[in-house]
Amino acid sequence: MIVTRSWLNEFIDLSGVSNEKLYETFNSIGLEVDSLTQIEIAEKVVIGKILSCEKHPDADKLNVCKIDVGSGTRQIVCGAANVVDAEYVAVATIGAVLPGDFAIKHAKLRGVESEGMVCASSELGLPDTGKGIMILDDSIGELEVGKELRTYEKIADTIIELELTANRGDCLSIYGVARDLSTALDIDLKPFEYKQEEKIKLGIAREAELHHSGEMDADLHYKLATIEQISNSFIVQLRLAMIGVEAEGKLASMLAYATHTTGVVLRAYNSKIFRNDENKISVHTVAKAKGIIEIIGNEKVLSVVGVQQEEACTANDNTKELLIEASYINPDTLVEAVATTSLKTDELYYKTSRGSNPDLQFGLSFLASMMDNYTDISCYEGSLIVSAEKEHETVIVDANEISAIIGMDLEMGRIVSILQKLGFEINSMGHDLVAAVVPHFRHDIKHLQDIAEEIVRIVGINNIEAKPFVFAEQPRLNATSDRYKTKKAFKNRAVGVSFYENVSYVFSQRALLEKYGFATVDEALELANPIAEELNTLRSTILVNLLNAVKRNVSYSKKSIPLFEIGAVFGSKREQKEVISFVFSGQVEGENVRNAGKPQMIDFASFTQKVGAVVGAFELVPCTYENGLIHPYQSANIIVDGKVCGFISKLHPTVQESFDIPVTFIAELDFDVLLPTHINATPVSKFQGVYKDLSVVIDKSLNYYEVAQVLNALELPMLKDSYPVDIYEDEKLGDKKSLTVRFFIQSMDRTLEDSDIEAVMGQVMTALETECKAELR
Repeated sequence: MIVTRSWLNEFIDLSGVSNEKLYETFNSIGLEVDSLTQIEIAEKVVIGKILSCEKHPDADKLNVCKIDVGSGTRQIVCGAANVVDAEYVAVATIGAVLPGDFAIKHAKLRGVESEGMVCASSELGLPDTGKGIMILDDSIGELEVGKELRTYEKIADTIIELELTANRGDCLSIYGVARDLSTALDIDLKPFEYKQEEKIKLGIAREAELHHSGEMDADLHYKLATIEQISNSFIVQLRLAMIGVEAEGKLASMLAYATHTTGVVLRAYNSKIFRNDENKISVHTVAKAKGIIEIIGNEKVLSVVGVQQEEACTANDNTKELLIEASYINPDTLVEAVATTSLKTDELYYKTSRGSNPDLQFGLSFLASMMDNYTDISCYEGSLIVSAEKEHETVIVDANEISAIIGMDLEMGRIVSILQKLGFEINSMGHDLVAAVVPHFRHDIKHLQDIAEEIVRIVGINNIEAKPFVFAEQPRLNATSDRYKTKKAFKNRAVGVSFYENVSYVFSQRALLEKYGFATVDEALELANPIAEELNTLRSTILVNLLNAVKRNVSYSKKSIPLFEIGAVFGSKREQKEVISFVFSGQVEGENVRNAGKPQMIDFASFTQKVGAVVGAFELVPCTYENGLIHPYQSANIIVDGKVCGFISKLHPTVQESFDIPVTFIAELDFDVLLPTHINATPVSKFQGVYKDLSVVIDKSLNYYEVAQVLNALELPMLKDSYPVDIYEDEKLGDKKSLTVRFFIQSMDRTLEDSDIEAVMGQVMTALETECKAELR
């Protein structure tokens, strides 16, 4: 990010701040200075006013100019073609020494006397502003003939290049950097005030309309204006050259300048491309997917918000009617969406993907103030606006916690002052406790530690006294903390595989529990005063509560409903235990481009994989549980460490129909069995192992569970693992089927030999022949 001192000075008074102080401040607040360059204009380079300009009598490409340089009128021969359009120019008078030790002397060019040189920017050590000489205007300050150019602060400026971390998109603008400086230097920001006068009194709605469909993730403001002519501003050209931005045309330069100044992403369209058959400008915004908002005119996609704009619809210096767009979209949403598409991006995507300024009115007002100065423009009254529903992140800030994290005592007043200057809204919650509402331009702030980092930046890490590390509290780890830690880990993993946490009462409806064959509390121990008829007993399973939640979600048109809950259940004597329950109903994923809008429904394998991703490895054996929710043919016991701890099943079709929900799978596990125990480390072999496949023919009625029992019973130290890879049935096999099992064989103390492998496989085959009546295929 490149800024200049005079540019920053438009928003914060830096008159009493030296370049050295600026350098130190930037580095202390995390905006690391990569380079700081002070531009020095040579002495005797002055403002000159061209009085006359005539062709050189002996050279077609030279002009002879009479120029007032304050101390008198000088005759200067100039070879720049644009000198004929200039009034005020930079003149290096005789005696000036320009960069490269180029001394200006009296000269005679093609027989004509020349007493100085009309300068281009690069000849003075300034960035190149394009072909020809510099044509000055009052954008650099009041032009006084004969005044040395080096006295103009906007010319003899300081260029500062900052290295920003990826999360500091809020500082990708002059205003954003000035806001941080204002906080660090304790200097108030200068208010930007501009009242735009719409010269066309017609409302924008008479000429333009805005339609949108889908859930909007972006804020959009549109202004309509007519423009007769557009001129150039020297300071815009110079500063864009300083920051290395090349813009094609005067309008593009203004848009780039306003965007870099305010941080608001601005685009301009040729409004004709939006005009429909009724000659009305009709803009359609369509949410194609989360984070992808298309701007459509006459059924053509003209741009994607924050990503790119088609060149054919982009306004230029010859466009007479402009539709100006200011936009904001959450960078996290945008980057995630673009990563899954093949959309091309343009130069503005960098700003939107890092975080642009959501204050769209500020950007439009700043652009309007520029256009009022440098163009003949007339704006329609009003704007067309689309606003996304955005929630502000709120972080509870405790002064004591902040002080503990930072390592020094800070009063709440100072903390609040810093956060308010950084743009946070503060709501008091009591002594030494406030709620900090995070502004949208700081999308990276999520936690108290992020707030502490902001405080440290402004206080200055060098101002924090070094202290030895001290344990403020003795560790108090016990069974309760272990249980909490495990429960939190399960919740995090469940959310990570797309489950949503459900929270329900520990009560349920007795009639429903009895209907589906679950235990109920003895009547003598029943609730004396239930809170509702539907919640008239203590629950003995969470699954009924989860199925009611699924039913509600289906009524809200949800198509994929993955839920989990960890909670207490009760036996007939009110004995309490804790279980973790899962329900997955409907589509296995949302509708998207990958599945062509037709996702698969959840199945047994997918559901089992998701449950396993949460609770860890387990085995499945034929189901022994009996209740009305379990499917008779698609169900199994869950075994962890050799213990049956729950069941997994497809929901019984009659129950599915009763609840009026789509295909659903359920699981409920005893939480205590899942608690991690101490595991002794076992040695790992350093010798290479081998995989061997064995294909056998077995009876069709024999399932793999029975085969696995035979294999697991083998006491073969070298046989480390076995699992099925193929099951094949065919008419030619009759009442038999083919089973292929893959074995992993490895020795702990030596490299395997062929005889070792053959011995292991021989014993495996013998066991299968004896116990399973298997035949080698």
